Amino acid sequence: MLRGGGGKGGLARVLRTAANPTTLNQHQQTKRETTMARLPLITSKEQIAPKDHAIADGIIGSRGSLHGPFSVFLHSPELAGRLAHLGAYVRFEGTLDMRVRVLAAMTVAREFQAAYVWGAQTGSARRQNVPETTIAAIRDNRSDGIPADDLAVVEFTRALLREHRVTDAAASEMRRRFGDDGFIQLTGAIGYYSMLSMTVNACALEAAPGADVLPA
Repeated sequence: MLRGGGGKGGLARVLRTAANPTTLNQHQQTKRETTMARLPLITSKEQIAPKDHAIADGIIGSRGSLHGPFSVFLHSPELAGRLAHLGAYVRFEGTLDMRVRVLAAMTVAREFQAAYVWGAQTGSARRQNVPETTIAAIRDNRSDGIPADDLAVVEFTRALLREHRVTDAAASEMRRRFGDDGFIQLTGAIGYYSMLSMTVNACALEAAPGADVLPA
């Protein structure tokens, strides 16, 4: 027996929600957005010691504001500053194709079930013209429907995270496509996004408002 639903009207709302995936997704997203992170979010440099303001200024300069993972990383300002330098290279600099970076980042986010990172990276993927079918396949832990070149990156990332190593064939393919420098940049990007994912999960940082959400 359903309780607390307001009688027949409540039952009707439950049935409508169950029958409408859009409504269900909106409900899930609203629930996730209102979940409190485990640490207070640092969104202003006034929340940290004056000696660390330069670190916050550097992060704001490269990212526009203090948000996402860096709103919790700044509880350890020195780590946040050093990670921001690495992130600037991984995300904005380097020579690795941006599409490859975002495919790896999405795969990492999905493997760790990192809601915030997933939401951020699907937006980046669309800006890189990654097909919706590829985004959906990564989200659903599938391989079908992903173009072969993209799938090789996805599977390389999955193997490194699931098996903690890759085959000689997979490594040779990435080296052939990207060179030894690009091979290390790709592996480093996987490590960078793994660190972000572990941190947002440890701190219970959920997806940003309006961002894509992962299946429950």
